[in-house]
Amino acid sequence: MCSRSYSVAMSDKSAIEWTEATWNPTTGCDRVSEGCDNCYALTLAKRLKAMGVEKYQTDGDPRTSGPGFGVAWHEDTLSAPYSWRKPRLVFVNSMSDLFHARVPVAFVHDVFQVMRETPQHTYQILTKRSKRMLRLAPSLQWPENVWMGVSVESADQFDRVSHLHAVPAAVRFLSCEPLLGPLSGIPLDGIDWVIAGGESGPNARSLDPEWVREIRDRCREFSTPFFFKQWGGVRAKSGGRTLDGELWSEMPAPRRAPRTLAEASL
Repeated sequence: MCSRSYSVAMSDKSAIEWTEATWNPTTGCDRVSEGCDNCYALTLAKRLKAMGVEKYQTDGDPRTSGPGFGVAWHEDTLSAPYSWRKPRLVFVNSMSDLFHARVPVAFVHDVFQVMRETPQHTYQILTKRSKRMLRLAPSLQWPENVWMGVSVESADQFDRVSHLHAVPAAVRFLSCEPLLGPLSGIPLDGIDWVIAGGESGPNARSLDPEWVREIRDRCREFSTPFFFKQWGGVRAKSGGRTLDGELWSEMPAPRRAPRTLAEASL
């Protein structure tokens, strides 16, 4: 949630290469790992608060969050997908984390209910709170149109992958962005998609091409679709997104959701 265009927060259209629209029934977050250090969403929320945008008037803890970036949930935003006539690929909470501890369990259930009731859309959820995701998974109904992902910016976060393995989502994916180091041996068994990319913004950390190649080759080994989003830099598109002269824009093929948590672990 660290490299978003300004338009993402202002409308449901998205400039993110691997999705088509965004839906933010919750907003705000807190830093939990190195990947959050230069969170662009935090900076954007501060601007939106200053502009008077209603959804960004809750302030977060200055040690981990900031102005306009306190966790809030928005009942009036829940119904938005019902009004979208054309099927869309939707990134859920580009400006938040659905599994943040401050998001009420009942509201998480409400979000899943909307996704179940709008099967024409495909929803992509991405979290760094994989432990809470796993804890809530048995109480949630997982429709086939929900893709569940975790952020893996460094090898220190491989535990998030193991948590994802146990969740009964139809599609499981990893977002290795911002990629901060090599992910040698990243476990891809049972993973349906991998996104990788560099950081953007004035304090962007550098991306070693060998880290990206290693992930790409690992995906080839497991026949896992690979999407290279960006090299990053001062601006998200500063370095382009070609790797070894090619664009890598592979996407997962939707499949039936497992019926039980036990089946998910097989």
